[in-house]
This record gives sequence, C-alpha cells and structure tokens, in this order.
Amino acid sequence: MATNETIFSLKGRGLKLNTREDIAPFLAEIDPSKLEEIHFGGNTIGVDASLALAEFLQKAVNLKVADFADIFTGRLISEIPQALTAICDSLIDKTSLIELDLSDNAFGGRSVDPIVPFLTQNRSFQVLKLNNNGLGPAGGEVLANALLKSAELSKAEGKKSNLRTFICGRNRLENGSASAWADAFAAHGGLVEIRMPQNGIRMEGITALAHGLAKNSNLEYIDMQDNTFTKDGELTGVKAWSDSLRAWPELRTLNLSDCVLSGDGEVPLLLSTVAEGSNPKLHTLLIQNNNLEAETFSLLSENIHENLKNLMTLELQWNEAEEDDENLAALGVSMRQRGGKLFVNDEDEEEEEEEEEKAQAEAEAHAEAEAAVEADIEDKVLEGKPVKDEADQLAELLNNVKIQ
Repeated sequence: MATNETIFSLKGRGLKLNTREDIAPFLAEIDPSKLEEIHFGGNTIGVDASLALAEFLQKAVNLKVADFADIFTGRLISEIPQALTAICDSLIDKTSLIELDLSDNAFGGRSVDPIVPFLTQNRSFQVLKLNNNGLGPAGGEVLANALLKSAELSKAEGKKSNLRTFICGRNRLENGSASAWADAFAAHGGLVEIRMPQNGIRMEGITALAHGLAKNSNLEYIDMQDNTFTKDGELTGVKAWSDSLRAWPELRTLNLSDCVLSGDGEVPLLLSTVAEGSNPKLHTLLIQNNNLEAETFSLLSENIHENLKNLMTLELQWNEAEEDDENLAALGVSMRQRGGKLFVNDEDEEEEEEEEEKAQAEAEAHAEAEAAVEADIEDKVLEGKPVKDEADQLAELLNNVKIQ
C-alpha cells in the first residue's frame, strides 16, 4: 500500500509475487516519477514479477531509498540471479539514490555477480546494507573488489567517494575476504559507519581491516562484535586496532563485544588506548563478554572524568567482574551523575528495556491523544460548535493516560 505519493511500502506483507499480474495492482497505486522511497522487504518476488518491478523502477527518477531486504524467501537458487539482476540493473543510473538494502536474502556467494555492475557503476549511493546474506569469503571478495573498482573509477574522474555507511554482518566473511574489504574501505576513505559483526573474522583479517579503516578519518560508528582480535596469546589484531583508534577523532560508538580482548589480568592495549582519550567524542562503548578483569575496570574508573567525558553508555556484562568491585561501583556513580548508564549484569539490561518500552508506550499514547484532539476539533468546526484550546484538550487527555 502506498502511504503517500513519495513513499511506496509493502513491507512485511508476506506477499508471494510470482508474475507480472501479481505485482501489477500494487505498482499501479503510485506514480513512479514522484517516488522517493520503495520498501518491499518481507515479501517474496519471482523472476517475472522482478522484471515488472525493474521496469517500474526505471521510471523512478527521484528514488532515494530502495529497500529490498528479505525478498527471496522460498525461491529457488536458480531464480535469484535473474530477479536480482533485473532489480540491480534498474538502479544503476539512479543518481538520486542514497540507500540500497539487500539484507536477509541469503543469496550466498554463488549469486553475488548480479550486484557487481550496480556497485561498480552507481557511485551516488551513500548507504549499502548487505546484512545476513551468506556471502562467505568468496562472495565477500567479489563484492569488495566491486566497491574497490568503484572508488578507483571515482578517483580517476577526480571525484570523492559518496559511500558513508556499510553494513555487512552475519555473512561468514572470515579471513578470506578481509584483505579485499580493507583495500575497498581504504580506497573509499569517507566512511562514517561500518558494521561487520558475527563474520568469523580472525586476527589476521581483523588486522587488515584496522589498517584499511584507518584511512577513514570521519568514522563515527564501528561494530565488529563477535569477531576475534587475538590468537593463542598473539595480540597483533589488538595492537593494530589500538593504533588505528587515534585515526578516528569523530568516533562515537565502538562495539567490540565478544572479540576476545582479555589480557590474563592485564588491561588489553586497545582499551588502554580508549581510556587514555584516543576518541574524545566517544558516547557508547560496548565491550561485553571479553573476560575483562579488575585492572580494566580500574583504568576505566580512573579515566572516566578526564578522558571519557562524553561516554554515556558502557556495557560490561559477562566479564570477570566481582560483585563488590569498588571500581565498578565508582563507574556506576560517575555514569549516573552525568545521566549515563553502566550495564554490568542482565538486570541492568532488563531495566533499560523496560524503560525503553515505557517511553515507547508514552510516545504512542501522546500520538493517539493528538490524533483524538485533532479529530474532535475538526468535528466541532464542521458542526459549528465552540472549540476548546487544543493544548488544554491535549493536556487533559494525557493526564488520564497512565503508563504502567
């Protein structure tokens, strides 16, 4: 269903669109020349329906967001390359395009070739989401080389890369594609957000990525959760990332949970660098499940006021923490004083989730109250009745709403 003239969404409808006839009624609802966003995620699209969709997309001259996450559930592996080719080829010339999402499609390394022409030739998009596609090392290398080629073409034309956000978690990229990704990231140079969690990348690959990402001085968000930074006591990955941290003065979020950072009673070098103030704008530090010990908590506590002034969220769950650790207690006090939050155990996380749910419920109640007031005013205006002040009506309604 089209929500307005510029946004077309069938997201999460669970539709099975096999033929042109299946998809035609939906595409007929909106003028492609006015379209700015299209959301097809959570439906399944066959080859013929994809061809019709591609013809529609070719007419979308102002398209900014293309969401095609989870559109091949239940499709044969032989169908996916044809459908993917049609969709991606229709987007190649879209200079207005900002974001492409192909996550959760599980097309695997065998079906990545259809994406290559788009990645190489469309150099306008800024956000690329390829989460949970089962790429594997071979598929990852193909796509990384395509992005590298794109950066090289831009450079040859005297232009800077537009790529700002790259999300590619849960793809089994492993070490085999890490060097290719590192080369691609270094060539683009303008990344602001990078998310590559749960990829089975080990120390050698992690080291290569650190060197490549160090060429992106504007990075604000890094998520490398559940990859491995060390090997049999060897700390090459930790040292490489420690060195690269100083290259990211704008960094605000760093997620290194489940990354084997523990140092057997010593503070991991990488966290020492953070505590010493390598990233003065750091707002969120996630280092759960790294077997960190008292020495790390002590260092963080000692530097929380001087070198970590902007830190507002610190997650330390599932490390080697003692219940009565005075440094953790001091960290908790410091975070509360600045309005921040320290997570040390599951209870902290559950409390935060409850607070978020309550805030969401309050926001929904406020939106419903506003809608009710607007409807009441409209009815009274049409009936010629006196209208009470809108702010007073809203306040009265909200006073009667209690969020448990």
